[in-house]
Amino acid sequence: MSHLKHYFDFLKHNRAAWDKQAQQQQPWSRPVSHELITAARQGDWDVHITPRPLAKAWLGEIVGKNILCLASAGGQQAPVLAAAGANVTVFDLSDQQLQQDRMVAEREGLHLKTVQGNMCDLHAFHNAEFDLIIQPISNLYVADVQAVWKECYRVLKPQGILIASFYNPVVFISDRNPEYAKQGLIHPMYTLPYSDLQDLSTDALNAKLQRGEAVVFGHSLTDLIQGQLAAGFLLQSFYEDDQPQPRFLVDQFMPTFLATRAIKP
Repeated sequence: MSHLKHYFDFLKHNRAAWDKQAQQQQPWSRPVSHELITAARQGDWDVHITPRPLAKAWLGEIVGKNILCLASAGGQQAPVLAAAGANVTVFDLSDQQLQQDRMVAEREGLHLKTVQGNMCDLHAFHNAEFDLIIQPISNLYVADVQAVWKECYRVLKPQGILIASFYNPVVFISDRNPEYAKQGLIHPMYTLPYSDLQDLSTDALNAKLQRGEAVVFGHSLTDLIQGQLAAGFLLQSFYEDDQPQPRFLVDQFMPTFLATRAIKP
């Protein structure tokens, strides 16, 4: 498989992986309930890009605003925002994830637009088309996060807001051997930036692909934070959040979710 690392179409694989997650209604693929949409129509709503609800102050007034939910399908954020009065477009690599949003929209009589594509290439949208972009944790599924920031900058209006969340890259450096976790040991093995395609052994990568798991990339904080600044954004706010169901040992000792709010001047 080693020769395939250079030619492997990881986007095609990741699309299939997320199609499968949607069909199985995994946590980020479970459409919101009728009750949540009803409450959102009455002004009682929250959206999540990390485990805790996103502060309303980060969103501002959304009624009538053009919002892009980027790599954010799954029938969760977009329908709630549409029910609360926003003009919502949801963009995602996985058509099955997008189907979750279409299902909720049809069920609830909501107007929202769905577009399938790669978050690194937003050519489907005009310059300065959106007032707000919301991107829950998803940029670990692309190799070039700089391209994401540049495209977000292009499609936002002046004074537009980018709200993005991602993992603290520390989660990518450790050996995944469960025996270390049982011993309470964090065993650093990988350097940042991390790539499944470059850093996993051929056997480990092949096993991951056979399980149908998405290929991931651990971007550095420089790419995640300075990358936004280099694209032209001004960083306005930041928070960390804890993992309520720790997947890795490090999750038990520090918050591993990060979120930023940036403005296009």
